[in-house]
Amino acid sequence: MSPRPDFLCFPPDEASSRRRIRRYAVPRGMIERATERRSAGDWRGACAAAHVDIDFELSEVAGEYGDDVAAALEDDLRHLVPDLVRWHLPRTLGGWTTLATDRTVVLARYHPVTAAGRPRRAPYLHLTTPAMLEGPQRITLRFRRVADEKTAGVFGRRTEDWRYARHLWDARHTAGLRERGGAGERPPFFHPDGSPRRADELPAADPGPGDAAARAEWATLLHHRGEFEAAFAAAGIEADPTHPSSPRWYRADPQRMFRRLAFDHTRLEAEVRRLADAGVGERFVLAGDWRACVLLEPTAPGSPAGLRVRVVDQDEAKDLPFLAEALWRRLPDLDLLRVGGVEPRHLHPLVREALFPALRTADGAPGGPPGPGVPAPVRVRCRGEWHEVGFRPGGLLRMPHSDQEQQRERALRAFGGDVAGCFAVEQTWASGSGRLPKALRAQRQDLFLRAQHGDTEGVLQLLDAGVDPRVRDACGRSLLHVLHQLDHEPLLPRLLAAGLDLEARDQRERTPLFVAVNDGGSRALVEAFLAAGARIDVIDQSELSLAQVIRRYRRADLRSLRERVQEEHPGIGADWWDEWMDRQEQRDADDHEPDEPDEPDEPTELDEPTELDEPAELEVPDAPREYSKEPPF
Repeated sequence: MSPRPDFLCFPPDEASSRRRIRRYAVPRGMIERATERRSAGDWRGACAAAHVDIDFELSEVAGEYGDDVAAALEDDLRHLVPDLVRWHLPRTLGGWTTLATDRTVVLARYHPVTAAGRPRRAPYLHLTTPAMLEGPQRITLRFRRVADEKTAGVFGRRTEDWRYARHLWDARHTAGLRERGGAGERPPFFHPDGSPRRADELPAADPGPGDAAARAEWATLLHHRGEFEAAFAAAGIEADPTHPSSPRWYRADPQRMFRRLAFDHTRLEAEVRRLADAGVGERFVLAGDWRACVLLEPTAPGSPAGLRVRVVDQDEAKDLPFLAEALWRRLPDLDLLRVGGVEPRHLHPLVREALFPALRTADGAPGGPPGPGVPAPVRVRCRGEWHEVGFRPGGLLRMPHSDQEQQRERALRAFGGDVAGCFAVEQTWASGSGRLPKALRAQRQDLFLRAQHGDTEGVLQLLDAGVDPRVRDACGRSLLHVLHQLDHEPLLPRLLAAGLDLEARDQRERTPLFVAVNDGGSRALVEAFLAAGARIDVIDQSELSLAQVIRRYRRADLRSLRERVQEEHPGIGADWWDEWMDRQEQRDADDHEPDEPDEPDEPTELDEPTELDEPAELEVPDAPREYSKEPPF
């Protein structure tokens, strides 16, 4: 078996994260349900199937901005592919598979006018990603102004502008994905049926502009060799290797920065030209670090290249628009297919159809990521022999030991004795503490990753296949602890019937109810836990109570629970934290204290502004968040 290729700008840790993202982040069942509702004309049902919450009503849009804007918005919503949006959204990576937090993605802009026919401030159809790394992976679709808008149509670094990338979300344009990736009849490095091109089929010299895919391959191959200037030159771009001006204690290295970015070289100039024609700008900022960033700009008159790329200090680029990653980066799906670990038939159906028009699934199914399989037995070394440990009907680990042996080992464990072999595996599975065989760790990871991405159907299938529901992950969390990421209605009664403990504590001393309150669980789930008898007099490792957590995250939907905790358990929780919050809230109140109002001017009609000349919508300041350094499974 040949080793997987290692690319400079697609390191093994990123490839590992993206393999799991493609398998779990957008489950096949989600794609199928969203497609069925969208095909039936039910855009709201499609959004619900893709775990997209809608934050507006079309009737309110019509009343605020007029029937023309509402009609244009509704037309876009009928063609919105919410599961495809989720497929392409930016991710955290670094071992994680969850959505990048606190991001805004702008999909479309609309141009309402006043009664006098003059332009009004433009609202945007946009979505926002969740604020918490370990919270529910739901996204919110909004229609209003974007708080991160600096000037008209120019956004800050936490906003991705997809207005000119409809192939990422609009069913009418998804076939353009291959063309936007610098390809003609096939994508770079692949045949039209999805099979990879052999090394002897790849260009050994500049193929010229006649073959778009081969030209993209040549530029990418040069980049992989570390020949960055030559790679850009092959795409007709001038690369400036000059070090930017920066403080003496920091020196940005353009070669190092170019090395780690997966440029789609041959599409850069076309994307910048498209945005320039739309009036967004001519100079664009790409990714960088905390002091420097990559800048794309027109070359000087007389230069044979039309575009120049260089590294500049952040201060030089602070007022320039950011180029969305989806417009400058090679498609991660193609990189992932090259290094292995995913098959073309397991891509999102619309992505597969766009990239590989000659590929057909064997059974005619729409395709998508594979669902869960039946967990296979695992071999365990026990008392000098190899035993098979697996799951049996009823969801318990099956071991080749008699009832008497199992009773003796449990008694030994109860008295503090060490257990080994099959019994150690059983103990680790139910506690999360200790080591599991590699295959069993993979089965546990499969279950918790499906839970993390809201795949209730997949979790139920695994439980139906016999997976022991008493499992805990490496952080001591049970399935009750991750229920806030799933549909609790079919799962909670089943897990309680299986004997899971409502008061079980994870490694942070948090009960399932505490996690639901802290990590953004729904009010319905919190009420279901309370109805099942969950205790409210609990504190976590930081000595915070439920009332304090509700206050911390400003959860107005749980105000009644906060009042109940304060009434029934006065003084519970850390006193220092209440004092700190009092100071913070007082400081916020002082900062937002309104000045004495001036006499109002006469109202006037304003043309479309080039600068923000009216206050942005008031945004509630973000509450403190907790982030783990690595995934818990």
